[in-house]
Amino acid sequence: MMAIAPGTGMAQALRAARAALSVPGIEDPALDARILLMEATGCDATALARDPQAPIDAVAAARLGAWIARRAAGEPVWRILGYREFRGLRFALTPDTLEPRPDTEALVELALRQATPDARKKRFLDLGTGSGCILLALLSESPDAFGVGSDCAHAALVTARANARALGLADRAAFIQADWAAPFALATPDGGGGFDLIVSNPPYIPSAEIAGLAREVSGFDPHKALDGGDDGLGPYPSICRAAMQILRPGAALVLEHGHDQERAVRGIAESVGLVFAGSERDLGGVLRAQAFTRPV
Repeated sequence: MMAIAPGTGMAQALRAARAALSVPGIEDPALDARILLMEATGCDATALARDPQAPIDAVAAARLGAWIARRAAGEPVWRILGYREFRGLRFALTPDTLEPRPDTEALVELALRQATPDARKKRFLDLGTGSGCILLALLSESPDAFGVGSDCAHAALVTARANARALGLADRAAFIQADWAAPFALATPDGGGGFDLIVSNPPYIPSAEIAGLAREVSGFDPHKALDGGDDGLGPYPSICRAAMQILRPGAALVLEHGHDQERAVRGIAESVGLVFAGSERDLGGVLRAQAFTRPV
């Protein structure tokens, strides 16, 4: 563990932390060191700039040293801190949930465009909800909507419910343990539909590629939330078939997918009768999400 002596000035501690994180595999040691320092000491960027020589007390020094050691060993910053912000909202993380990433905001942006305003209270469904970040972000920007999140992992649902309570959205969100959309499809055997929007960021990494991912991903994200089967497309057919049954006519299914899966995912959706309705690129310019509607 890197030792930070109590009484060390902020600027000196920041330099030491940055040096300790300047190792292969850490993309931005300066940023990581700054985030961990501010969290460990409870200071913000303004306080750090105003008084860079302010001494660090013993508790903060020990905390920072432990965190820097964990980061140097490959653990992601936000896993260390136990939360990550997504669309301006703070989400608690656990070992059973994916870390929300900025690229997934493309899915939310596209979904919000598809959820057109109307006079009814809209019903959203998030398949594979994990931490609940997608569903709760949508609800935070759709005050007239109620959402349901499903996940096969009970522990992930515990985290999602806690996030909903922390964000003041628990009265507009429900979370159930389920294998994708199975219980909803069983509840609407006649294909009458009922949801105004379905979203999903399913596992889409081919099984053989997981070991080669960055260690921040392969070593800390739950593999069940990454592994999309041999071709990375395993969940998409069942999700699309269910959407044709449980979406109301004219409503949209919005899916995130891998950088090279655009055509394959579109083909799966259109093969069951869904109609392509638009796409969205992520912050890196990669086409990351597509929307499909159930015909009227």
